Amino acid sequence: MNVSLHAIGRFTTCALTLASGVIALSQDVLAQAPAQTQTLTKDNGAPVGDNQNSQTAGPGGPTLLQDVHLVQKLQRFDRERIPERVVHATGTGAHGEFTVTDDLSDLSKAKLFAKNTKTPVFVRFSTVIPSRSGAETTRDPRGFATKFYTQEGNWDLVGNNLPIFFIRDAIKFPDMIHALKPSPISNVQEPERVFDFFSHVPEATHMLTRVYSNYGTPATYREMNGSSVHALKLVNARGDYVYAKFAWNSRQGERNLRPQEIPAIQGKNTSHATVDLYGAINAGKFPQWDLTVQVLKLEDLGKFDFDPLDATKIWPGIPERKVGTMVLNKVPENFFEATEQVAMAPGNLVPGIEASEDRMLQGRLFSYVDTQHHRLGANFQSLSINKPLVAVNNNHIDGAASTGNRKGLVNYEPSRLAPLKEDPRARSSNLPLTGTTQQARIAKTLNFRQAGEFYRSLSAQERDDLIANLSGDLKAVKNVDSLDTMLSHFWKADADYGNRLVKAVGANPGKVAALAAALKE
Repeated sequence: MNVSLHAIGRFTTCALTLASGVIALSQDVLAQAPAQTQTLTKDNGAPVGDNQNSQTAGPGGPTLLQDVHLVQKLQRFDRERIPERVVHATGTGAHGEFTVTDDLSDLSKAKLFAKNTKTPVFVRFSTVIPSRSGAETTRDPRGFATKFYTQEGNWDLVGNNLPIFFIRDAIKFPDMIHALKPSPISNVQEPERVFDFFSHVPEATHMLTRVYSNYGTPATYREMNGSSVHALKLVNARGDYVYAKFAWNSRQGERNLRPQEIPAIQGKNTSHATVDLYGAINAGKFPQWDLTVQVLKLEDLGKFDFDPLDATKIWPGIPERKVGTMVLNKVPENFFEATEQVAMAPGNLVPGIEASEDRMLQGRLFSYVDTQHHRLGANFQSLSINKPLVAVNNNHIDGAASTGNRKGLVNYEPSRLAPLKEDPRARSSNLPLTGTTQQARIAKTLNFRQAGEFYRSLSAQERDDLIANLSGDLKAVKNVDSLDTMLSHFWKADADYGNRLVKAVGANPGKVAALAAALKE
């Protein structure tokens, strides 16, 4: 494969060709410098006891706010860029409408799920790692975030085009993004840093396999599926809840780019997906997606040999139930006011939809709202693109850019002078808890099996492309331990997959096979 052709289509971690002496020098330093072990600390200098696992209420309970280290990492991470988004900086959006075709009242009391209900939506598609105005051909997950302006407030379904994620605990999210972002020395994405990190994160094997396949380079936003990634809870009028994963299935079909197609597209236009989306809408060819849901009962969670609330896993064999159809039919009149100022947050939920105990989701509940406050100010939800259709009545007052025109002498609750009532329908469901607070990984990790199953589901051509894409970046890794560890992860997922990568990068197959044999799922 031509080097420049391959480099243009690479994963976002290494989208630029490693051509300069500065880059080579920084990689040599990384590969050869002896490791100096120092104690990891918080910002106040106190040592960190566990940087791998968030504190949770027992083995299956939610993440605890008392985990100061987790909160500090997320707070500091959210404030690293001003005012550009730290992740999902490059994006495009469109207005539309969602129509329910199947009444979900048996599962959820949310009014938007009543049959024939039409709900205005705004969708923002994005790449994750590149800075603003990055190329839309970049090998990277694609954000697929939808804001539903419902009768009960806004619900944000904030997901990706791929149905899983790299990591399962939000405490590792800042570390992961730091590894994927450009080097602090060269300001270029470097495979050495990427795979140094992921060689310590075996659960990433599944997501890396998907991203390095052609699914990592969707052809257009219109021809791209979406996923909630996380399980949410649907709560009905009786207070019963189930766990649910949502998916967007493109009615235009799903199409991805092969490595050799990328240079021609990127050479003509780095915003080809935006041009395609806007062109279709302006021509009256409104793109559509069907929303489906997979459902598991609480008592079914323990029946799997993996944790169904692990964001690195799909739910194979669980049927999908169609909920409704979304159509995008209007281009924003002002890109900045809509696409740049839209503020999606997984914590924007309505009665009948709740967060699950998924550890990645639990961290995102805090992180997304916190970063929107930092990026757009305290009153970001009163901006027109974020403003709910229903009236907002609370005592959150003042702050920068306050335009609420609030009146009255009562800015507290309870009050007899200006009472505000609570709605019992909006009370959260009850989660049974056991055990003690803890910092430990989940019990059933199953890090490699689904990666192998995905590899074997690909066609021969798609496997060839995957090997070419992934080996191209692995060849740039100079640290032998990192390289062999990564190869053993892929070998553990599927022996043919690992062996082909070993041959492509010129590694020792016997050593890699032995490392793979020692790995546990």
